[in-house]
Amino acid sequence: MPLNEILTVYPLAFVVIALLVGLLVGSFLNVVIWRLPKMLEREWQLQARDILGLPGETPPATYNLMLPHSECPHCGHRIRAWENIPLLSYVFLRGRCSSCATPISKRYPLTELACGLLSAFIAWHFGFGWQAGMVLVLSWGLLAMSLIDAEHQLLPDVLVLPLMWLGLVVNSFELFVPLHEALWGAIAGYMALWSVFWLFKLITGKEGIGHGDFKLLAMLGAWGGWQILPLTILLSSLVGAIIGMILLSLRNAKTSTPIPFGPYLAIAGWIALLWGGQITGFYWQFVGLK
Repeated sequence: MPLNEILTVYPLAFVVIALLVGLLVGSFLNVVIWRLPKMLEREWQLQARDILGLPGETPPATYNLMLPHSECPHCGHRIRAWENIPLLSYVFLRGRCSSCATPISKRYPLTELACGLLSAFIAWHFGFGWQAGMVLVLSWGLLAMSLIDAEHQLLPDVLVLPLMWLGLVVNSFELFVPLHEALWGAIAGYMALWSVFWLFKLITGKEGIGHGDFKLLAMLGAWGGWQILPLTILLSSLVGAIIGMILLSLRNAKTSTPIPFGPYLAIAGWIALLWGGQITGFYWQFVGLK
């Protein structure tokens, strides 16, 4: 029996495979989350030197998602293959570098675990097929974007824009919504937050939202169509306001302290893509309009 038939007939097998693949992808996402902002910073510095006409420096050493090989940021110990097994290596090493015994950030195993569980859930929710495969790619991208934005307040175009185009491509086959709804979802998503940005700036003279958030909402609209945008904005604003207030109080920060909005948009958009119709239908039924 071909593999695709096995995964269709035995959905648990697909869930287990998605879990294992998700753990491996989560390990790679840790590299993306750590290195991509540094890669972009190096690129911006080189561009700034060219624009300002500053004398050139010694060409920097190769630094990308593949090279140099992963190493301990404290002692420079090169991470060996057996030290890079998702979750298991962290447990075997007891959360410490095998060379200098410096504690390893819990973010690494938590990212791997989150990616694995998220992948398994998607496999269970959709079953084997193109929808599951595409939502897996989207979810991995959203997880990486969210963690980068949470730490650096940055939503890299190199992640957001390819996923926006991919959303339009998959919906050209009407995988989630018709193409015209996906196209207007991208347009409306961008224009909605762009309008809020300029309205807030005209009133306060400050920038209340980042440009990357425009593109992220446009990307979500390209996947789920314009119909998911109201729910996405509502959920992200509600959760963002609650969590933002909690974080500000815990950190004793001022209300002017910037808080990344990307993770809330990503979570809300993901929920709206999977359950937007049911949530909206329940609401209309609750208020007696259905």
